[in-house]
Amino acid sequence: MIEARGLSKRYGTKLAVDDVSFTIKPGQVTGFLGPNGAGKSTSMRLMLGLDRPTSGTVTVNGSQYSQLAAPMHEVGALLDAKGVHPGRSARSHLRALAATHRIPERRVQEVLDQTGLGAVANKRVGGFSLGMGQRLGIAAALLGDPRVLILDEPVNGLDPDGVLWVRQLVRHLASEGRTVLLSSHLMSEMAQTADHVIVLGRGKVVADAPIAEFISAGREVRVTVRSPEAARLASLLMSGPDASAALEPAGDEAFTVTGLTAAEIGGVAAANGIVLHELSPLAASLEDAYLELTRTELEYAAA
Repeated sequence: MIEARGLSKRYGTKLAVDDVSFTIKPGQVTGFLGPNGAGKSTSMRLMLGLDRPTSGTVTVNGSQYSQLAAPMHEVGALLDAKGVHPGRSARSHLRALAATHRIPERRVQEVLDQTGLGAVANKRVGGFSLGMGQRLGIAAALLGDPRVLILDEPVNGLDPDGVLWVRQLVRHLASEGRTVLLSSHLMSEMAQTADHVIVLGRGKVVADAPIAEFISAGREVRVTVRSPEAARLASLLMSGPDASAALEPAGDEAFTVTGLTAAEIGGVAAANGIVLHELSPLAASLEDAYLELTRTELEYAAA
């Protein structure tokens, strides 16, 4: 478990993290979202003791990172996959990390195989592709078999098979009761991976909720309607006893409706003998919900 309480970090006049509090629970994948400059990277650095908070606290399993006797056995982290000496092989890099915590050689081989690097274990890291570097960073995070994982953009540079592998990996780790914090700008991937989301904007928590609740909160149901009698149906919907519906054209013989459910629209059509060719509720997406929430939280926006 990761707990932040009143956590703030100031760099000169810049308040990067502003009095945030949250709990990242075990047994689920928590997505960490926010625009560039929102404070995500700073928050993760504070979790890992790479920066000191200006005020407040952040703990991992009840202790500050600096107080952990064997950090790699408690927390595995991927913040910068490029932070590896290019002249070392993947195996020698992991061996060096393992030696700091008396992790046995067999564990090095296990994570190499787990991350698909077994065949290139003795290749110099300087010759790795971006995706292979990401896999090595994940291998290092897994090396101590930690109960807490903090992964910043782990699918960056991976091909579709690699993206699927990361998704399955983090879901499996969470199913084992581990705490998994996952930061990514890929909303479609986050929607398929995360159980819960925490969204930062300008250094503050602007959302902290289960992903389904976050997507649906405050969003009206939208329904696509297609009918050869679209104009008549639209007129009936607009003049009915509940005239709160809003309609927008959506091509020939089609329109979208907000303010009425698909069942209500279908009922009006049936009562008036109107044939429907399509009646489709439009599911809200994580990307829609995220963009709607963070539109006013952008620090770096194009003119």
